[in-house]
Amino acid sequence: MTPDLVDRLTAALGQPPAPGSSDFDLNPDSPRPSGVSLRPAGVLAPIVWRRDRFELLLTKRSSALKHHPGQIAFPGGKQDAGDATPIDAALREAQEEIGLPRSQVQVLGVLPDHETVTGFCVTPVVGLVQGGFAIRPEPGEVEEVFHVPLDHVLNPANFAIQSRRWRGQMRSYFTVPFGPYYIWGATARILRALGDRMP
Repeated sequence: MTPDLVDRLTAALGQPPAPGSSDFDLNPDSPRPSGVSLRPAGVLAPIVWRRDRFELLLTKRSSALKHHPGQIAFPGGKQDAGDATPIDAALREAQEEIGLPRSQVQVLGVLPDHETVTGFCVTPVVGLVQGGFAIRPEPGEVEEVFHVPLDHVLNPANFAIQSRRWRGQMRSYFTVPFGPYYIWGATARILRALGDRMP
C-alpha cells in the first residue's frame, strides 16, 4: 500500500463533518415520505492492492432478491441488534456476503451518511484490505464479486447523470459505468462523494 493513497484517503475521510448525501439530491421535487424512521445500515468500500494498482471490490446482487435484484452494490446491510455501530454492521455483512474477514480490514474512516429512497440511513465505511483472502460470494445474496480500478471511481469525469421512470415519476441519479457493470444509484452517489472529498 502506498502511503500517498492512504494519506489522501485518510485526509478525505477526516474532513470536518458535512451534510450527508441522499437519493433525493438530484430530485429536489420528489417529496420524502412523511413519518418514516430511517433504518441504520452500513456498507463497506473494500480497497485491495491487485495487479500493481488499487482496486475496489463491489458486488452484483442476486437476481432472486426482493429488493434491488441484480444491482451493483457495496457489501453491507442493515444494522442488527448485535452490531454496536454501522461500522460493525458493514464489517459483519462483508464477511457474510463475500468472505472478507473483519480482522483483515483496516478501517480508514467513514463518509457522511447517505439516505436511500428505500428508507435506510447508510454509513459508508472505507477500509483497506490487508493481504489476500478467498472471495466467497454468499449464494443467496451475491451473484458476483468484481474489481474496479480505484482511480476510475474516484474520477468525477467518469460520472454521468441519467434518468429513468420510477414509481410513476422521472428520477435522476449518478452513474459510473465500468466495462459490463452499470454502477448507479446510491453506490455511484457514495463513490462520487468520496471522489469529491479527495485532496
